[in-house]
Amino acid sequence: MFRPIRTLLLAALAACATASLPARAETVGEVGVDWLGNDIKIDAVRDPKINGITCHVTYFDRSVIDRLKKGNWFEDPSNNSIACRQTGPITIGDINLSRDGEEVFRSGLSLIWKDLLVTRIYDKANDTLIYLAHSRQLTDGSAKMSITTVPLFGQTVTWENGRPQ
Repeated sequence: MFRPIRTLLLAALAACATASLPARAETVGEVGVDWLGNDIKIDAVRDPKINGITCHVTYFDRSVIDRLKKGNWFEDPSNNSIACRQTGPITIGDINLSRDGEEVFRSGLSLIWKDLLVTRIYDKANDTLIYLAHSRQLTDGSAKMSITTVPLFGQTVTWENGRPQ
């Protein structure tokens, strides 16, 4: 008798836990850049709170040979690039409207110390979504970054919670 209720509660908890997680990436391209096996990877990332926006993020993926040769075993470089575009009708959910924005995507560039992040910021004055790709390190921040914008002006946009005033 209580089994269906418990199953429903567990399913609801799992849904709530996964709803707050950053987006997942799908690798859509991989270009070899040298004979050591180093690659540039291209991931497609859909904004989890904005339907109709897809970002393509590139990053450098070091090979085992390169890691052995250079001795920096557990880390990939911070070099990255991003391009985000409208890929369908835009529906904006409950997004953070502060100047700090919110994290859309995170991927590890080292075993534990460095992450590649994509942060979304809404520029209300220009009605534009800004996506910033950058690295975060435990001790030393990186000045390497990339930015892209998706203007909403003139687009049919649905705001689930109403357009910000």
